Amino acid sequence: MLVDFNDLSETSRVWIYQANRSFSLDELDEIKLKLDQFIAQWTAHGADLKAGYEIKYKRFITIGLDQGMNAATGCSIDASVHFIQELEKAYTVDLMDKMNVSYKQGEFVAYKPLADFKKMAKNRSVSPNTIVFNNLVTNIAEYRTNWEIQAKDSWHNRFLN
Repeated sequence: MLVDFNDLSETSRVWIYQANRSFSLDELDEIKLKLDQFIAQWTAHGADLKAGYEIKYKRFITIGLDQGMNAATGCSIDASVHFIQELEKAYTVDLMDKMNVSYKQGEFVAYKPLADFKKMAKNRSVSPNTIVFNNLVTNIAEYRTNWEIQAKDSWHNRFLN
């Protein structure tokens, strides 16, 4: 059951997929249609899942699931991963690699392999105040407060010392 992302409860589970590049406006229109279709029919053992999504900065796809109605199961999570893998193939983009870091440079979102981010931290090209995206948040409350934060307040801080 597709609902507006902003109507999901604060405890709703989230999965964040960061793209290794920005999507074009045409790609975003197509991806939104595909997400609408996928989430509208997404189920767990035949039971509807109350879910929504949002896309930020033309590169982050966040899927939220209100588990108060029905919880995700292994099969439903597998279905969502398969859907994301289909997007990767269709748009020649990487959405699943968790060993990459996205951070802000002014209003621009940069994307680097973790090894490069570590080097940049060592060279002080990024600072404790650099805004990073903490894709490890698990629910909407964390997503709203701890997703887009200063590096010193996230797991990225370990590379800044």
